[in-house]
Amino acid sequence: MVSTPSLDKPQSGRSFLDQAIASSSPNQSLVPITTRLGDNDALEIGGCDVPTLVHRFGSPLYILDETTLRTACRQYRDAFAQYYDGESLVLFASKAWSCLAVCAIVASEGLGVDVVSGGELYTALNAGVAPERLYLHGNNKSVQELKEAIEAGITVVADNWQDLHILVDLMGDRPNPVRLMLRFTPGIECHTHEYIQTGHIDSKFGFDPDSLDAVLQFVSQQPSLNCVGLHAHIGSQIFELQPHHDLPEVMVSWLQRAQSYNVPVTELNVGGGLGIRYTEDDDPPSIDAWVKTICDRLSGACREANLPLPRLLCEPGRSLIGTACVTAYSIGARKTVPGVRDYITVDGGMSDNPRPITYQSRYRAVVANRMSAPASETVTIAGKHCESGDVVIADAQLPATEAGDTLVVMGTGAYNYSMSSNYNRLPRPAAVLVCDGEANLILQRETYEDLLRQDCLPERLVAKTPRP
Repeated sequence: MVSTPSLDKPQSGRSFLDQAIASSSPNQSLVPITTRLGDNDALEIGGCDVPTLVHRFGSPLYILDETTLRTACRQYRDAFAQYYDGESLVLFASKAWSCLAVCAIVASEGLGVDVVSGGELYTALNAGVAPERLYLHGNNKSVQELKEAIEAGITVVADNWQDLHILVDLMGDRPNPVRLMLRFTPGIECHTHEYIQTGHIDSKFGFDPDSLDAVLQFVSQQPSLNCVGLHAHIGSQIFELQPHHDLPEVMVSWLQRAQSYNVPVTELNVGGGLGIRYTEDDDPPSIDAWVKTICDRLSGACREANLPLPRLLCEPGRSLIGTACVTAYSIGARKTVPGVRDYITVDGGMSDNPRPITYQSRYRAVVANRMSAPASETVTIAGKHCESGDVVIADAQLPATEAGDTLVVMGTGAYNYSMSSNYNRLPRPAAVLVCDGEANLILQRETYEDLLRQDCLPERLVAKTPRP
């Protein structure tokens, strides 16, 4: 399912490119900001010819544009510096894409990193992210993960009573308390997919706000817990500014309550959730507008409450990296169902991008080696997996294609690699980082050997395995 221009006005990939970069804010663009038409009528990103990248690295292939990612980081960082008089810190929500290269890039731009597991923590630390800029989330942290967080000296965002009790037990008589934030559900709903709404009361994330007093009282009595902040998050892929306008006032009221229990809260984390433009119909606010809304309202709420400005944190993920990446596929077989539809298949699908089958997400695609050809047919782009629902884009408008053409799907930087799988025993794709004409491998393509690396075959089964 994708919104595209009418076939009465065929649109080539070339004319699409002319309109695709609609804003200086990366989250409002349909393509990476370095995208252009290159030689031989081919799509170019980061100064690299996309069909050539596919020939060199294979497909499916994640192509991450370093310039777009860095630009989004700087826009967040600079907007907070412009609109907020207090201290601020932008954290990359690494669940969107956790790997060494991505963590290293955002850290080099002065951002911290939000992690939600021991694996994401391990990745960020090995990428060189400073512990004081790491925050651990999660609604069911294991004892081992909390141990790792304490030993690394990072901030833990407590999501529930179990977190608090385990932390107290683990800390014992350690001389230095663990740095702690408390996550509460703010009771603010927004228009997004129900699976990614996290701010309403009926959510698995965070303490219920009715437990605020009990939680603050407990924390105030634990010398091993240094509660420095409060956290809230209202959802993901949000196009409305009003929920983010309402959130600071709610959090300032919590901050006042914390003071009454002598809990030294000096940080407020407003989460993330700003959406990106996947198709022409999407119209998200810019990064600048989102930050200004948060900063203006928080400053006003603190002024009305006669409170000093807290350190202000946020946790963008999708809006930092979503538009920065595309996925390149090779087109394979075609099937025509007379009077119904035409299918073209690609060499990936739900294993490298589970969002369409999970969230009914929509995307925009072009044929990278036929950019000037007009869109002459409506086709459904299907993946190669043994699931009828494995459809990348339904009713996409494309030029006539042939097997071997390079199809590029835009906006795949967020939650594609992170949620990828080996369904049907497909190896996960490679990823390359492109910048100024240079392409660097940041994720190797998995091999068949990788698929068997964790397999164990009991000896008693070996003799029963048929021999050729």
